[in-house]
Amino acid sequence: QVQLEESGGGSVQAGGSLRLSCVASGHSYWSYIMGWFRQVPGKEREGVAALDSAGQTTYAEFAKGRFTVSKDNTKNALYLQMDSLEPEDTGVYYCASTGLVVLHNTARSLASVLGLKLDTYKFWGQGTQVTVSS
Repeated sequence: QVQLEESGGGSVQAGGSLRLSCVASGHSYWSYIMGWFRQVPGKEREGVAALDSAGQTTYAEFAKGRFTVSKDNTKNALYLQMDSLEPEDTGVYYCASTGLVVLHNTARSLASVLGLKLDTYKFWGQGTQVTVSS
């Protein structure tokens, strides 16, 4: 059973930075996507960034240029570096994994095709709160 545990959330002022971490256990797939999602007050859960087993990444428009997703395979960890944070980034951030996922008949990466799609993901962490004050 895959378990995902996030950490690193907290409170910062606008313009500040946070680094979220997600440690995965029971995760041994050869083809997968791991992603970050968020749920801000009054909105549905949305994709932030994703990284697939080939190292390809994808970002939501609001995250481009400010957020960076990365992983450390030796630690089974996924990270989200968030810079230039804005009050609108306040919300609960979730780490997620698709489990085994494979695409056929396409040269596009897993991340670009499926990375920000909520229903692609099978396993979810409990979430970590991020609060950005103005």
